[in-house]
Order: sequence, then structure tokens, then C-alpha cells
Amino acid sequence: MKLEDLRYNDTLEKFRIEHDLNNLEIGRVTSEHRERYTVQTIKGEFQAEITGNIRFTAKSREDFPAVGDWVALTTNDFDFAIIHNILPRFSIIKRQAVGQFGEVQIIATNINYAFIIQAVDNNFNINRLERYLTICNSSNINSIIVLTKTDLIDEHRINEILDRIKTRIKNTPIIPISNITKNGYERINSCIEQGKTYCMLGSSGVGKSTLLNNLSGKSLMRTDEISQSTNKGKHVTSHRQLIVLENGGILIDTPGMREIGIADTERGLETTFDRIVQLSNNCKFKDCTHTIEKGCAILEAIKNGELEKDSYENYLKIESEKKHFESTIEEKRKKDKAFGKMVKNYKKNINRKK
Repeated sequence: MKLEDLRYNDTLEKFRIEHDLNNLEIGRVTSEHRERYTVQTIKGEFQAEITGNIRFTAKSREDFPAVGDWVALTTNDFDFAIIHNILPRFSIIKRQAVGQFGEVQIIATNINYAFIIQAVDNNFNINRLERYLTICNSSNINSIIVLTKTDLIDEHRINEILDRIKTRIKNTPIIPISNITKNGYERINSCIEQGKTYCMLGSSGVGKSTLLNNLSGKSLMRTDEISQSTNKGKHVTSHRQLIVLENGGILIDTPGMREIGIADTERGLETTFDRIVQLSNNCKFKDCTHTIEKGCAILEAIKNGELEKDSYENYLKIESEKKHFESTIEEKRKKDKAFGKMVKNYKKNINRKK
């Protein structure tokens, strides 16, 4: 396999030369298992660990390798490697780490498109779709909504769901499919371009692993039978994994996510809810909270049926999470700065005593 097959490009090669990494090999991280990584190089596949320097200097989880990363490494004859550097990323899909405010979890890096996958059974949830869109928009990643299990409902119900999504989510392609009948597969295959990287996002049991197996034509991911009582599949994908398809497209499967905490410090929220942001510019008062004020353009749009109340409430909830995340990040920065100053002063005092 050539590095170009994994989308290595001139920009990455320029970085390698400019940073004097000529004595190191280049590879792309294809899977991650608790800080052990599988890396694909032109020599083949290697199991890898990071150097102590990367671990020591890392300020956050974003300083560690992730699936999709390009890395500079040394290899040996025992299929083992040491990762010395992470090459620049052009995109990062991340969420707030579960139970750890102010910390992020990287889902995948260097992604061109995200397949946001949701089943059309009783667990269908537009609010969740908007959350996934927000974390993708934060990194300027194009999204494609994939609705699975369409064989479980009739065409009328499918059209109802499509209409509901289109009312709230604009300019995002939607592809209904069935992993059983393969309806919709032709359209998905037409979306996958050679050399582009696609990340599959969704909850457990929505059919991501089955979709990956079907698209690749191989049993790459284990799948379990659907429960007859709940129509849910069991959680079987335990790690992130990068796969190169026969047509040259690259797919990254991810474990199902129960929580999609927002780690948005960019404009992902504003992009997802651009209609609400536009309406807010027409409010009578500049400091309008969009809750009780007369002359609020958003409340007026809800009253007139121009804006769904559920979408507005979801926006408020995500916005609150974003503000809390940003304030937590700022608080951590202040603490780190204070700690760094304390260490610096301690070293000065030690040197004076000497």
C-alpha cells in the first residue's frame, strides 16, 4: 500500500522536510486501543506506542495520537513501532469527555465527511442529530445523515421522518437505507470518493458496523443479532478503526456514543442553528435573552410557526453546555498558569539558596 492510498499529500511531506523528520518513517493511525496504536506504513502494519516525551509534554488529550492521524515513527523487525511526532491535522471531530468537564475526547482526525447514522425506529431523535451536526460543524466537516432500518417501517413513515428533518435541518443530504435489503446503498456508494476520509458517527445498535461490513464486502466488524423486544443491536464496536475500501474511499468506524457533550469553542453551534442566529439579529434589544422579552424575533417566529420550539429549546441547551465548557477551559488555563508561575518561582528560590 502506498501512503497516497491513505491520503498522504504534499502539505504533509513539506512539514516532514521542514521539521527534519527525514530519518523517520511516516504512517497513518488506523486504530487505537488504550494508548496502543495500529499504524499503517508502506512497510505494512505496526503496533505502536508514543515516546515518553510526547506523554510528558502533552497538555491535553488532543496532544496524543488519534485514529486518522499521520505520525512520524521508527519501526523494527518485530512489527512494533515508536511514534515520535504527530503531523498537522486539518480537522478534528471531538466531544466533551464523559464525566470530565473541560476535557475533550477525540473521535477521529483528518476527516472530510461524517456519516451521521441514526435508525428510524423508536429511538429516532432530531435533537441528537443536531448535536452530531454541531460537533462536525465545529471542525468544518461536511455531514451526511444516514437513516437505517428503513425495512422496519413503511414508506409513509419514512417520508414523515424526512419531512421532520428537513424542517429543522437545512442543506444536509439525507440517505435512507436498509442494511437488510441494501436499499439506498447505491446512493451511499456514490458519495464515497477515492482518497476522501469518512467517519461514521452514531449510537450503539444503529447499524454502523453492519454498514461498514456491507460497504467493504468483508466481515471487518463483529455484529450481534437485533433484540426482538427492543429492536436494538448490542454494542459491539469497542474501538475506532480506519478501513480503506476497494474504490479508494476511507471509512472510520467508531464505538456508539450515548452522550454527545459539546466541546465547541468555534462556530459549530451557530452553523447548525443558523436560522436562530439570523433571527436574533432582528430582536428589538441587543441584550435580548430570547426568553421573555417583547420584540424578540425568535419568540415571535415560534409563535407564528416559522421556527420549531423543540429546535429552539435544543439550541438553548447546547448553547448552555458550550458556555459552561468554555468557562471551564478558561478556569483550567488560569490554574495551569498559576501553577506554572509557582514552579518557576520555586526554581528561582532554589537557585538563590545555592
